[in-house]
Amino acid sequence: MVDISQQIAYWRAGAAEDWEAAQQLVDSAKIRHGLFFAHLALEKLLKAHICKHTGRLAPKLHNLVRLAEMAELELAADHLDVLAEMNEFNLEGRYPITYVAPPTQKEALDYMKKSKVVLEWLTRQL
Repeated sequence: MVDISQQIAYWRAGAAEDWEAAQQLVDSAKIRHGLFFAHLALEKLLKAHICKHTGRLAPKLHNLVRLAEMAELELAADHLDVLAEMNEFNLEGRYPITYVAPPTQKEALDYMKKSKVVLEWLTRQL
């Protein structure tokens, strides 16, 4: 039997570590990698919520909006918008085809700022 509290702790710790890496990468102008890690931090917290809500292992999905739906979180519309925006960086970090111009340093910092608000909200809800 799976220890759900252990799973939640695993996802939380991974999210904190990935967020720290995201900040360091964006600060050093490694934007694509930094935003990928920011996405990963959000993903891991959402997976912690799924474990908490369902009592089961989190699925192997990366879509932040879908993960939030599965956790049945009552997100504010602006938080949901951030998750939808950040989904783009999951793909950008994994695949070589770029569909949009890469964000500037200023834009990346704005994404990080908005993501941090959601990250902190998710953390408080656990």
